[in-house]
Amino acid sequence: MAGSVIKSDGDGGGRRARRRGRRTMPMSEINVTPFVDVMLVLLIIFMVAAPLLTVGVPVQLPETAANALPSDDEEPLTVTLTAQGEVLIQASVVARADLIARLQGIAAQRDGDRIYLRADGANAWDDVAQIMGALNAAGFNNIGLVTDIGGPTLDGQDG
Repeated sequence: MAGSVIKSDGDGGGRRARRRGRRTMPMSEINVTPFVDVMLVLLIIFMVAAPLLTVGVPVQLPETAANALPSDDEEPLTVTLTAQGEVLIQASVVARADLIARLQGIAAQRDGDRIYLRADGANAWDDVAQIMGALNAAGFNNIGLVTDIGGPTLDGQDG
């Protein structure tokens, strides 16, 4: 080994000088892994939260063969008659004597005039008819009855 000679440029290793002189290219690729992780977390959050946003009053609606009504742009104004005889506007309980006054106050702030009436199937038709008659007498003529689909079609075939 006495005959081996290592040449040096005087820069203390030769290799570093070459790396220092060369410029590194900027990375032109975007790392999408954090983006995908955030999107998946948001997707899970919305999947869990979406069913919780549809808060309603549990009502066993009668089934009919009627088609669904066309939907409006704003949230529908809903009056519910529960099996226990309570009357609700959206999700808040209202005394029957205050129903029309509250609806008129709400309707004055809305664009649409449609009211959806949800009545539990256990209610007597007389109770439902009284609510509908009171709504009609107060000037609410665009009333839609909310039912479940799949009822009998009365032509010998079940829906």
